[in-house]
Amino acid sequence: MGTSVQVTPLSGVYNENPLSYLVSIDGFNFLIDCGWNDHFDPSLLQPLSKVASKIDAVLLSYGDMLHLGALPFAMKQFGLNAPVFSTEPVYRLGLLTMYDQSFSRKAVSEFDLFSLDDIDSAFQNFTRLTYSQNHHLSGKGEGIVIAPHVAGHLLGGTVWKITKDGEDVVYAVDFNHRKERHLNGTVLESFYRPAVLITDAYNALNSQPSRQQRDKQFLETILKTLEGGGNVLLPVDSAGRVLELLLILEQFWGQRFLNYPIFFLSYVSSSTIDYIKSFLEWMSDSIAKSFETSRDNAFLLKHVTLLISKDELDNASTGPKVVLASVASLEAGFSHDIFAEWAADVKNLVLFTERGQFGTLARMLQADPPPKAVKMTMSRRVPLVGDELIAYEEEQKRLKREEELKASLIKEEESKVSHGPDNNLSDPMVIDSGNTHSPLDVVGSRGSGHRDILIDGFVPPSTSVAPMFPFYENSLEWDEFGEVINPDDYVVQDEDMDQAAMHVGGDIDGKLDEGSASLILDTKPSKVVSNELTVQVKCSLIYMDYEGRSDGRSIKSILTHVAPLKLVMVHGSAEATEHLKQHFLNIKNVQVYAPQIEETIDVTSDLCAYKVQLSEKLMSNVLFKKLGDYEVAWVDAEVGKTENGMLSLLPISSPAPPHKSVLVGDLKMADFKQFLASKGVQVEFAGGALRCGEYVTLRKVGNPSQKGGASGTQQIIIEGPLCEDYYKIREYLYSQFYLL
Repeated sequence: MGTSVQVTPLSGVYNENPLSYLVSIDGFNFLIDCGWNDHFDPSLLQPLSKVASKIDAVLLSYGDMLHLGALPFAMKQFGLNAPVFSTEPVYRLGLLTMYDQSFSRKAVSEFDLFSLDDIDSAFQNFTRLTYSQNHHLSGKGEGIVIAPHVAGHLLGGTVWKITKDGEDVVYAVDFNHRKERHLNGTVLESFYRPAVLITDAYNALNSQPSRQQRDKQFLETILKTLEGGGNVLLPVDSAGRVLELLLILEQFWGQRFLNYPIFFLSYVSSSTIDYIKSFLEWMSDSIAKSFETSRDNAFLLKHVTLLISKDELDNASTGPKVVLASVASLEAGFSHDIFAEWAADVKNLVLFTERGQFGTLARMLQADPPPKAVKMTMSRRVPLVGDELIAYEEEQKRLKREEELKASLIKEEESKVSHGPDNNLSDPMVIDSGNTHSPLDVVGSRGSGHRDILIDGFVPPSTSVAPMFPFYENSLEWDEFGEVINPDDYVVQDEDMDQAAMHVGGDIDGKLDEGSASLILDTKPSKVVSNELTVQVKCSLIYMDYEGRSDGRSIKSILTHVAPLKLVMVHGSAEATEHLKQHFLNIKNVQVYAPQIEETIDVTSDLCAYKVQLSEKLMSNVLFKKLGDYEVAWVDAEVGKTENGMLSLLPISSPAPPHKSVLVGDLKMADFKQFLASKGVQVEFAGGALRCGEYVTLRKVGNPSQKGGASGTQQIIIEGPLCEDYYKIREYLYSQFYLL
């Protein structure tokens, strides 16, 4: 029987909600992606809450909200406590994304779904992998191998391949086959005939112009607005697609020698760029090659100014400017406030580079036609003063007294339990507390008896006869050179360095961004003041697709080439999902599934695979031949069972029947041409065939475009009269293979 595979969508099917899927492989439960939307709607996470405690491992494909936004909340509230696997950029940039979201919310609301400590805690249990690195799971996941592969779309974006017993389960969503300025295209096309492919239909109905045409229109639109005296606002994410936009603007400004200021405004902008500078090996080949040859780092931005507070933007140049501001949905963050200020000016432009999440202000403004006015809630945090401040301080004092009283009562009870009544009679550190005037009776008299006089926080061990302060004898080891030193005591752990450098959106030198630090270090009592206003939308609103996803035509072509045995459709509108589903239902040899939320589908492979043990008697008579890094042999055996019931291959009891010779190897015609030339044979390519000498021709036929199992469909045909050259060429040809 094949590897057992079940898929259960938890969020993100037949709609554009965040992505989250439960994939079980032989009882081992993977949570692949753990996304949330910019509304932070807890109802979306109800399916996840039911299975969180059963998760054995978490795989994250991208470092944005739609793929990992719910991770801190799930670990805090649902008991999700599983190791998390991702690439290094997904880990770093995902952490910065969550910081920026937290800062943006806390600045305008009493946001309490998760704290910065919750974010730090969630990101402590990460295992970071490099592309194509095979990671073997242990314990319950013994025999399962996971590996991340290039997906495009976002830096560190991942196509996950999960392998068990030779069968592959591939998870590939939001991939991009196009090569961009800072990213290579996906390697999904290199996979062939996986047992299961889980992919999305998000872009199935979309088509895209050429990159050159799109970039030209993008830059001309921005430049036209600036020359007309207007400002340009680009609502962007914190550390994802904004990187491509920054490179486009940086290069264009350098080529045209433009002086209009460009600002990248987010709470973690400087930290983001600092980390990006060290991730060149994860970027496109052109960026890596440029750095190798000229030490030119593409993200040493000369025309972009990094800002971390709205005040810095207000104090900047008053002329036309370009501002890339988070958050992309306009639900919160700097982009929300800037839009409210700039929307009423007809000269200004709001340029959307990605589709807004459903139900957000950005999605509303992208409607055709756009609204002429929108209602917005403007919020800001102000310090408490007067009676509000006095009431706040009194409430804090009351809460502190209650906590102290509760703590003292708990310690008192623990102390009495640990002593026992008999120990008190002989305890020299106990006095009679029957005197009601004792100043030590801070919690009121409880009648006659005994009370401990102990330093606050000291709890004697239950095994001690009388309370004692702990004492540990420090025994030192010595050798002929002196005291023995343990080097591990002086090693700074990588995790400690990471947390020190990254805490609260800090840069790689461990310093806090000013804007981020002000939110954390400012302990002054404050409140959020909100007011509703109607914003007249007179500015230009334009959407251009810079999402970095393959379009519908490319998706169909790539999936047809990969040719999975079973195809699972997730994430996309109902219309797009049904369109892609119907397209592949018309293709033979592909089983297509499109499950609903919490619907478990069984996509176990139809292939029959068995584990067998090779007996010692059989192996002692097998003659192996080395083939590259492997050894191969032909085996004639019969199936039996071991004492523990496991299948075993045993030597056959009767003489082995004859079998056709099997040639093992992969012949490259160009290499064989050089081999024949070294043997003195005149050889040349002609008409797609290899002419050897005067009479003999070699031709390779079959379908060379197939990958994976395609070698069995190819043949090498040798043509020519039966002469001395024919037999000599055939002998040379056989020498390139192993004969079994």
